[in-house]
Amino acid sequence: MHKTSSRLLALLSLLQTHRDWSGEDLAGRLDITSRTVRRDIDRLRELGYPITTVKGPAGGYRLEAGTNLPPLLFDDGQAIALAVALQTAAAGTAGTAVAEDASRALATLRQVMPPRLRHRIDLLRITAVQPTAARDTLQVDAQVLMDLSRVVHAREELRFDYAPSSSTSADNPRRVQPHHLVTWRHHWYLVAWDLHREDWRTFRVDRIRPRTPTGPRFAPRELPGGNVSTFITSRFRGNDGTTTDWPCQGEVILRLPAANVAPFAQDGIVEELGSRHCRLVLGSWSWTGLAAAIGRFDTDIEVIGPPQLATAFGDLAARYAHAARTTRPETGPAR
Repeated sequence: MHKTSSRLLALLSLLQTHRDWSGEDLAGRLDITSRTVRRDIDRLRELGYPITTVKGPAGGYRLEAGTNLPPLLFDDGQAIALAVALQTAAAGTAGTAVAEDASRALATLRQVMPPRLRHRIDLLRITAVQPTAARDTLQVDAQVLMDLSRVVHAREELRFDYAPSSSTSADNPRRVQPHHLVTWRHHWYLVAWDLHREDWRTFRVDRIRPRTPTGPRFAPRELPGGNVSTFITSRFRGNDGTTTDWPCQGEVILRLPAANVAPFAQDGIVEELGSRHCRLVLGSWSWTGLAAAIGRFDTDIEVIGPPQLATAFGDLAARYAHAARTTRPETGPAR
């Protein structure tokens, strides 16, 4: 009985690799006869696995998606990866329906794990620390995500109410052609062609309230930049969606070792020029923003270029000098 059970698990593992298997190939991999393969296939079907027979010269078998979820088979690496993913999801979406479902799925997975794997999973504890400003982004309705995923896949026009912020009601109706559902820095976004504004837009999913029914199907447009990664990166850097370059990029020399600058340079380029000097190439959405970002290194700065960056430093210097002169005197407590 143990030999038969092990053989069935090995057969199921092969069938789960998402390819067609001939009876001869399965028999060779399992070191059994084709007749035994047929009997084992029948046993798996009795257990609820939807295995279809593939027509052809040699014949074969394929594991199809079924109406019910049958028992799944994972190797050790897959089981651990799944447990890590579930615990990460539960920690990173705390307080949401997704977190609750992930926790229940993790408990189910742990229950059927062999002791050696269960012990390794029990040693894993993940704590997700979310920025205070981003807590509202965690409250994304799982059903809304599913609805948006469906219309993106079906290429159907979508009507929805859109709230400008989480503190206002959804009173701004939109009609769009949805193209992609993406995440960017702890937020979910819908990338879509806005039919009223005739332009590409990104919408925060937590502010979307879909309307029913959906609209007609549409032929997808070509996304600026060629792919969603380029488009999203470009838009959030203040560009038109076709390039990931920052609109403003400058070059300076800082009187600091490269090792002190690199950890805080984000996506900038740091070049070592000596033990106490380095070159920094950095970008931002504005020249003033770029000058302020470079100024936080708190050291002497030599501007290589362009002239707009030097001008921005001058404007900031004047603004800061004015702020220093207009400091209000401290007032004592009211009597």
